[in-house]
This record gives sequence, structure tokens and C-alpha cells, in this order.
Amino acid sequence: MTLSQTPELFWLALSLVLTGLLWAPYIMQLIIQLGPVEAIWDPTGAHPHDAQWALRARLAHYNAAENMAVFAPLVILVYVLELGDGLTATAAMTYFFARLAHYLIYIWALPVLRTIAFLIGFGCQAVFALRLFGLV
Repeated sequence: MTLSQTPELFWLALSLVLTGLLWAPYIMQLIIQLGPVEAIWDPTGAHPHDAQWALRARLAHYNAAENMAVFAPLVILVYVLELGDGLTATAAMTYFFARLAHYLIYIWALPVLRTIAFLIGFGCQAVFALRLFGLV
């Protein structure tokens, strides 16, 4: 079975790739700010970003990684237990777009919209958890 035959795994894979790439903008900003040598020659990882958007991007990336630690196992459990259907496929797709929106909204410093995007992603996680317990 390929990822394209399983919507939940397809959207999980895209979400993992997205999360794996979210570091790039704020690291590129740091390289531009400090130059490549100084940016990578940092034993503490504590270089301050001059650009506030880059600091927010870093925080959004950390948040995405923390949430992936919850989302990925839920999706995998639903897949292994063969509990997937249209609801879980939609939740997996919505999670991807909610996390993408959360990242962009966080960078743009729109706090209320950021919270809404986060809660949508959490709701998608809840769909998977509730499915595992037979509640939806």
C-alpha cells in the first residue's frame, strides 16, 4: 500500500515534511544577519535574531514539532487498527493546513488567528483520539 492509497498517511507524511522544513526561514535569516560562519559557529544555539518574525518562526516550528509528537502516533494507530474513514482523512488534511496556517499566522504576529489555527489542529488530533476510543 502506498501513501497515496491512504489519505491519513499521505497527509501525515506531508505534515512531517512541512514540520521538517519549518526551520529553514529562520536559519536563513540568521545566516543573512550574522554571515554563514558566525551563524553556524555557535556552541549554545543562542544567537539572537534581529528580525522578530524569525524569532516567531522559531517558536512556531517548535510548536509544530511538539504537536507532531501527538498527531503522528494517533494517525499511525488509527491506520494500524484500520479505523480510518472519511472523517479521519478530512481531519488529517485539515491538520496539515491548520499547521501551515499556524506557522504563517505566527510569523505575521496575528495572535487571535494563531490561536484559532492551533485549536483547529488540536481538534484534528481530538478526532483521531476519539476514534481510537470509539467515541466518533
